[in-house]
Amino acid sequence: MDEYIIRILQKPYVIRLIVAVVGVVIILAAIKLTRSRIHKYIKDQSNFYRSKKAINTVGYFLIVLLISVIYRDRLGSLTVFFGIAGAGIAFALQEVIVSIAGWMAILFSDIYKSGDRVQLGGIKGDVIDVGVIRTTIMEIGGWVEGDLYNGRIVRIANSFVFKEPVYNYSADFPFLWDEIKIPIKYGSNYDLARQLFYEVAYDVVGYYSTEAEIHWKTMVRKFMIEDATIKPMVTIVANDNWVEFTLRYVTDYKKRVLIKDELFTKILKKVESSTGQVHLASTTFEVVSAPPIELKSD
Repeated sequence: MDEYIIRILQKPYVIRLIVAVVGVVIILAAIKLTRSRIHKYIKDQSNFYRSKKAINTVGYFLIVLLISVIYRDRLGSLTVFFGIAGAGIAFALQEVIVSIAGWMAILFSDIYKSGDRVQLGGIKGDVIDVGVIRTTIMEIGGWVEGDLYNGRIVRIANSFVFKEPVYNYSADFPFLWDEIKIPIKYGSNYDLARQLFYEVAYDVVGYYSTEAEIHWKTMVRKFMIEDATIKPMVTIVANDNWVEFTLRYVTDYKKRVLIKDELFTKILKKVESSTGQVHLASTTFEVVSAPPIELKSD
């Protein structure tokens, strides 16, 4: 029995199989060990995630390379077979192939990365994983008002990067312009109202201006784009019912709802403390004239 086992183990194909299995096990163990140790050296969550992805990719590449080297003398005879089979597979799996191409485009052209807030394929949310075939997004919006999570996880094929626009909220400029509108009654002190709104704006979002300006200057150098205003801005428009003030400002792309809440809260307090000089408006109707009424008695 021992001699039979020895003869089996001496056969070339058995030796190759053993070498391949041992090599694959060693590579997988190295991948696991490396992934378990890198958290000690990489503290940033984004870099840690990308490092794990890179380690997996390198490990799988080494496994394919190892098997190719071990069975290199057999690859030549399989070329014709793989060529014919490859044509059929490419046709049947064209969507998968395009998704893989999309994954490579995402990795090398910086369309988006894990942690970015994007709108892709009609879905808006934060990217929580970029796979070879699909991108996983934690959705925001939907039945939930504002930029808040709704709890739904969406997986979108990477092929969508070639088919539809990709909206990235946080790529080169991690801020958004947002605005709120405040209706003020006619006859109010408009200069005081403007001053109050500027005070609230600089108090709530003023600290974003300095950081946003640094990022925007980088954008201006990188792209053909105008040097836009980063500081808060208040404009005024008169309509049929009231004077409408618009407060435009730069804010963190993940804090739009919280910032609006804080702005409106402080604006209401400022208006109430204006000793009647500024009044908030609401929809009003003015009856200009009424048709004549005739009373007839029998």
